Amino acid sequence: MKNFFKLVLANIVAIALMLTGIVVFFFLFIAASAINGKKEVTVKSNSILTLDFKTKIIDSPAEGKENIFNFNDDQNNVTLYNIIQSVKKAKNDDKIKGISIETDNINAGITQLEDVRNALLEFKKSGKFVYAYGNTVSQPAYYLGSVADKYYLNPAGGVELKGMAAEVVFFKDFMDKYGINAEVIRHGKFKAAVEPFLKNEISPENKEQLSTLLNDIWGRTSSEIAKSRNISPESFKTTVDSLYSLMPDLSLKNKLVDQLIQESQYEAILKAKLNIKKDEKLNKISFANYVESNKQDDSDKDNQIAVLYASGEIYGGKGYDGIYAENFKKQIKKLADDKDVKAVVLRVNSPGGSANAADEILFELQQLKNKKPLVVSFGDYAASGGYYIAMAANKIYCEPNSITGSIGVFGIIPYFKDIANKNGIRSDVVSTNANSLMVSPINGLTPGTVSIMTRNVEGTYKRFVYFVTQNRKKSFEQIDALGGGRVWSGTRAKEIGLVDELGTLDDAILYAAGLAKVKSYDISSYPKKMNKFEQLFKGMNEDEISTKIIENEIGKDNYQTFEQIFNPKYKEGIMMKTMFNVKF
Repeated sequence: MKNFFKLVLANIVAIALMLTGIVVFFFLFIAASAINGKKEVTVKSNSILTLDFKTKIIDSPAEGKENIFNFNDDQNNVTLYNIIQSVKKAKNDDKIKGISIETDNINAGITQLEDVRNALLEFKKSGKFVYAYGNTVSQPAYYLGSVADKYYLNPAGGVELKGMAAEVVFFKDFMDKYGINAEVIRHGKFKAAVEPFLKNEISPENKEQLSTLLNDIWGRTSSEIAKSRNISPESFKTTVDSLYSLMPDLSLKNKLVDQLIQESQYEAILKAKLNIKKDEKLNKISFANYVESNKQDDSDKDNQIAVLYASGEIYGGKGYDGIYAENFKKQIKKLADDKDVKAVVLRVNSPGGSANAADEILFELQQLKNKKPLVVSFGDYAASGGYYIAMAANKIYCEPNSITGSIGVFGIIPYFKDIANKNGIRSDVVSTNANSLMVSPINGLTPGTVSIMTRNVEGTYKRFVYFVTQNRKKSFEQIDALGGGRVWSGTRAKEIGLVDELGTLDDAILYAAGLAKVKSYDISSYPKKMNKFEQLFKGMNEDEISTKIIENEIGKDNYQTFEQIFNPKYKEGIMMKTMFNVKF
């Protein structure tokens, strides 16, 4: 008995110590977060604004996931809007003498890169320099860096310059081999999101739209690189086709870079440019710190232009890491009722998702537009459901390289009849009505279910096209001809009338302010970024953990296609979604 009480006492002490440790940890966690958030930054004279490998360009403040256990995290998340505003500020800032691009890989989408590149072109008009240095440079990083007056490359480095390609992964043979079945219902010959489960090769229609899309994007970006580097289109094409850029000496020979030097030699060039002695320190300031240094108290809280970011896939219910209807509707209603918010800019960066959730969001946006101006700006993606929610807009701005359109819907229901039968598993059903068991994991869909789902898909497509006709002032036949699930580049979308203007987020904000008739205003961003304490408890459930494990095993890109069958979020019914994931 004595030993028993000792054991109980030891367990009580152990639990007490553990609880004390947890309490101490959270106090330290909160304190460290507070200390970390109070950093003040000042810009020294004779400085260089630097875009380095630590900088991740994000569209929405809510995208900025941090390492919550590392309070000195090297990764700096900076929004595209703040990057652009910083370049504009630096143009007239006497303390900033030039900009140095020092990144081999850049975390940014194609439309973000083009916006930053255009801002740098405008910066150069001030007479200040833009230099770039790289070791093993990715294609996106080179596209951005090619705007520089001089591009320097490590003698043992290289540039990844290869053009663009689309690879579609097909699961039909895999499903046939293991007895996995899928009932697919879709509208639109171009609705290629379901093709991996139906075919073993790219359909002619999908090949057509992919070819057009890739050539639109690459044609624009490659011509900009060639122009900046003063290379003829013919020579540039030969260089890319031959992969000459991977060899440093051939990169130099073919005018992709200006000089092969070590990084310390590049530092010496920068010092010479600023008339700094070799033994003196070079003043560099990152974009993240420069943004921090320019932060001021709100000068006009009564007049705000709200930027509402719709980033990620569209789902029903509540959640994070995407656009969840319940969360998003609540945010829209708040903005609609906020008297200080004079206009709203909806920044869409979404491939779509649940048709029902998209419809809920569209309705609330329409209600908001009845109270104040609503202008839409497209980022990398505004396709299918992402395009659908834009139909409440007074005006739609689109980036030239945005992927948009995909006016189409589909439904996909998995079942496992073949694998069950092969292993001696059968099922029998007792029901009260003809279609009581609409979907069986063994036998699939009843004929009546297939019939009604087909009608539902067609009805949803007609509803989609109806809202597009209202916003775009076109007939059903005109939109139907552009729809069918086909995706378009932003440039093409402007030509065929799916958007109003080619322009940036900044252009959309200025137009919204004009509609609201306000000259002095502040920019406010929504949804707000979660703090580290909130991040600690977000996504700590069994489904999220298992999803991450599978994603890590098969790769993020493959998982995006694979999850259409196995992710519970995709069991919500009819989908408005494109599976295109174009990376530059």
